[in-house]
Amino acid sequence: MILALDPLLSGDVGWWPEVTIVVIKVVLAFVVLLLAVMAMVWFERKVHADMTNRIGPNLAGPFGIFQTLADGVKFFFKEDLMPNRADPLVFRLAPYLSLVPAFITFTVIPLGGRFDGKNAGEITLPGFQKVTLLQVADPHIGILLVLAMSSVAVYGILLAGWSSGSKYPLLGSVRATAQMISYEAAIGLAVLAVLLRTGSLSTNAIVDHQAGWNWNLWTTLFVPFVVFLIAITAEMNRPPFDLVEAEQELVGGFHTEYSSIRFALFFLSEFMNVVTMSAIIVTLFFGGPSGPSFGPAWLRAILPTAWFLGKLLVFLFLFVSFRATLPRLRYDQLMDLGWKLLIPLALGWFLLLVALRVAADSDWNPFATGAALIAGLAGGGLLLRKAVRTSHARRAAEAEAGVTL
Repeated sequence: MILALDPLLSGDVGWWPEVTIVVIKVVLAFVVLLLAVMAMVWFERKVHADMTNRIGPNLAGPFGIFQTLADGVKFFFKEDLMPNRADPLVFRLAPYLSLVPAFITFTVIPLGGRFDGKNAGEITLPGFQKVTLLQVADPHIGILLVLAMSSVAVYGILLAGWSSGSKYPLLGSVRATAQMISYEAAIGLAVLAVLLRTGSLSTNAIVDHQAGWNWNLWTTLFVPFVVFLIAITAEMNRPPFDLVEAEQELVGGFHTEYSSIRFALFFLSEFMNVVTMSAIIVTLFFGGPSGPSFGPAWLRAILPTAWFLGKLLVFLFLFVSFRATLPRLRYDQLMDLGWKLLIPLALGWFLLLVALRVAADSDWNPFATGAALIAGLAGGGLLLRKAVRTSHARRAAEAEAGVTL
């Protein structure tokens, strides 16, 4: 039953209070996400400035906190330009195709509630005696929805570059497509490792499975988390993988021809993706809102959300530090990292976890099984490395001989 995405909607459903509460949750989620994005823009500017020995925003409000709001107001009143060769409909639609998937992803993330193996994040609304979740919806295919939205988001970039009628935006959008394809497989394989441990596609069930410090970070043996973190950074076009808008080569990349509020929407979607994907990392690998509970009832009620925000802040800082410390990769390095390292590593590690699961179910010797699996992975890695080196040597020899492909 599609309405059973929330325990609030089980049984008899009426406009009051069930549907009204759901509408309020949607509006609150949208407002919270927008405020989080505004705070993230300010946070990135200030932290990046501190790490690079600069000042950052400091004039609009205390500590420059209202700088993002001032920029938003400025964008609203700037002239909206349209290139002569642009496709008007697609050109106007593209920014929304980048923005909407990020918000849809945020709707399936548990933001609070007690996860102790019994409550599964359910809370009772005071005054209504109704049980609900601190997330907009909990579909049974929540993680598939997240993967689908991360794939759909690239269409906004692709259509923006194509519809601009200019070469630089087109090159940037083509880069975005190749980059997404290269890293989507690694993301999927890392998520498969989590699903193997939890046995569910529901984000709520994944968090509930990690209750009591049973985080997927260490039950999957760390590697899927590292692969997911690197791949999602490339998927979001964040430094050091921001070749889609490499200003030294492509001016501004796919949004070169955009101005005014349409440019602001691309800017907004980029930072919104950072917030939502950081939340996905916390949900998949770090237990989401789960954490120690102590103190009076009112404190126990807000502690899960506080734990979630604390974990989220760690990854937001991590993404900012990537921008401030890491140099941009060359495009061939970007492709090599995705196809020749992350995908083989994620696939091999997933097969290792599957083999360990089979060994545990079949009562095999865990030490002998682990040694055999590690030896197999090491052998496969060495063979892959040998093949890559042979290919590079062959290309170098052909280049010296003047052979062109």
